[in-house]
Amino acid sequence: MLEKKVEALISAEPELFLVEVKIKPTNNIKVFIDGNQGVSIEKLVQYNRRLYKQLEEENIYPNGDFSLEVSSPGLDEPLKLHRQYLKNIGRYVEVTDLEGGKKEGKLLSVDEKAIVVEEQKGKGKKLEIVQHTIFFDNIKTTKIQIKF
Repeated sequence: MLEKKVEALISAEPELFLVEVKIKPTNNIKVFIDGNQGVSIEKLVQYNRRLYKQLEEENIYPNGDFSLEVSSPGLDEPLKLHRQYLKNIGRYVEVTDLEGGKKEGKLLSVDEKAIVVEEQKGKGKKLEIVQHTIFFDNIKTTKIQIKF
């Protein structure tokens, strides 16, 4: 139900998309919105205010007994949607597969079934570049890696 409200709220901006809604037993609601080019803090504040007002007016949580956070997913949050993978092509990722194995490298491409991650092993003359095709059904988590 909350997902539908958020989707209706952001529908005027097709570059934005809902990633996830988390509701804790304490009625702490966390809404994660992202965009193909990211999403500004100003927009998140606007959506937070509008959604808060809707929830208050509809009295879904009696006596206003809820808290609401609208944000973009942090870099520590794993990628959840296909659109997030597409948005992050060219960035470094760490992929953990269902068996617990990890691959780190640059996200080169994404299609409907799999991703391709380019891993660099060794240095100098021993530098080896390996491309791994990893199927979505074998991915447990994918996180963005910050490289300096």
